[in-house]
Amino acid sequence: MDVTDSVAASRQRVVGFADVVRIPLRRWRIVVTATAVVTTAVLAYLLFFPATYRATTVVVLRPVVTDPFTLPSSGADRAINMTAENGIALGNDVIDSTARILNRDPEDVREALTTEVPTGGQVLRFQYADDTEDSAITGANTAAETYLRVREDIYKQQRAALILSYDNTVKSVTAQRLSAQKELPSNSSSDSDSVSPRTQAMLDQVSALNDQIAQLANARAKVASADLTPGSIAAAARAPVPSSHDAAVLYLAAAVLGGLLLGMVLAHAREALDRRIRSIDQAADIIGVPALGVVRAAGRHHEAGAAADARYVSLAVLKWIDRHPDRSLVVLSVRDDEGRTTVSGNLAVALAEAGQDVTMAAPVEAQEELKRILFAAQKRTPPRPRTVPASGAGLNGAATAGGAGRGPAGGGTVAAPGVTRMPGSSLRLAEVKATSEDPEATLIMDTTSGRAVPSPVVTQAVRSKADPDGRAPLVVLIGGGVVRLCTLGEEPDTGVVVVDAPPSDTDERGVRAAQTGVAVLVVARDRTRNAELGRLVDRLRSAGAQTVGFVLTGGRSA
Repeated sequence: MDVTDSVAASRQRVVGFADVVRIPLRRWRIVVTATAVVTTAVLAYLLFFPATYRATTVVVLRPVVTDPFTLPSSGADRAINMTAENGIALGNDVIDSTARILNRDPEDVREALTTEVPTGGQVLRFQYADDTEDSAITGANTAAETYLRVREDIYKQQRAALILSYDNTVKSVTAQRLSAQKELPSNSSSDSDSVSPRTQAMLDQVSALNDQIAQLANARAKVASADLTPGSIAAAARAPVPSSHDAAVLYLAAAVLGGLLLGMVLAHAREALDRRIRSIDQAADIIGVPALGVVRAAGRHHEAGAAADARYVSLAVLKWIDRHPDRSLVVLSVRDDEGRTTVSGNLAVALAEAGQDVTMAAPVEAQEELKRILFAAQKRTPPRPRTVPASGAGLNGAATAGGAGRGPAGGGTVAAPGVTRMPGSSLRLAEVKATSEDPEATLIMDTTSGRAVPSPVVTQAVRSKADPDGRAPLVVLIGGGVVRLCTLGEEPDTGVVVVDAPPSDTDERGVRAAQTGVAVLVVARDRTRNAELGRLVDRLRSAGAQTVGFVLTGGRSA
């Protein structure tokens, strides 16, 4: 392969918008497999994993105030630190108390309990997940009540410490007042004019201490009368409780859509990694020769289409045959699933329909399929009346034994070996019937004087009786031509020979036959890999074989 071919072979094909749909459709097995796997996983989750019930209890928090019936000062409604409250709700005190009440392990409770704090609000949502509906409801309500109780206990502890501080301060001030009262003179007069300055100072001190004691008592009374309730349950959890299996249909729909999307991604990834022939131009760039035509995939309903395509391919091949007689056409492919046998069989049929005497050589394993193609072509194009050559050559290409079946000297009907001639016919093959009991070994052509009418006998083939082991060529009359089917390696050296070569990756006989003939490559769209086709082209060039062109098939096995 030269530099130009190397650059063409390594050229990355641009993926267009149509390929976005065409690639997943072509690789539908990957898409279906991915969808089935994802859907099966979701079904297994719905069937084998128990449903998880999630109950929610809503708790509304409020700040602690001394007088709940008065309007709070500015910002008092936002005085609660919700981050701290969320930490307390998930703290060890709440978890341990809830676990004791539910008779559960604290770690299990910690995994099942979650809290949510809406932004800008003073609301806590306690969510508890469990396998049963009742357990989920009980867990959510218990966690909320436990939090309120724990938070109230914390407030009580803070109030008790504050009241104790007030009491200690009152005791200290009371002791100072008693000390000051003891220093007052016992015979002090009630007349203010006779009170000494020292006594007046002591009296003022005792009055100030009494005011301080009164203020402390008033503050203590406010702390003692404060409402320590941290909040209340605004919406307790109750049935019905949503579960993880409530949206099973939605899960399945999402699984199918997700599987399709994943399959399409995998199909495109496979397409990027697996570079195959996608167009006739791409194959021409790699092979370096023009295309002879495109043959559609031969299936149950497309055999006629494949045969019609092969007839157009034969038009290009006939030009080459006229210029290079007695050189065999070797139909080559990389693998055995690229439609090579269909192309070679229909090509031989098309050449026979054009009046050529064709020898078809193929491996033993491909002959049954070739027989089916030849017999179908014979039914589609019945043979025309034929005159037996005066040289004595029978339909199987063998000369008759001296005088056996030979007519008078002036000319007569010459029968092939093992073939019976009906009396009354002259110079035309009236009826040829092989003596073998093989149901495929009968060809009937009924001719009368001046005109020929095909016989209604369905089976139409001629086989020589001279070779009892069945290795003699099978002769099939198609239109104005003949196709002789023989085993690979037994084809003649002259005449029009079409060789259905075995796959080149496993058998080198095709490349060897192309050295004396010419190669016609079969490339399957969406099936033949670029690297494999390039390797076959390199092998042909290294062997010195000539490649006349290639045929692009539909990419399916014939």
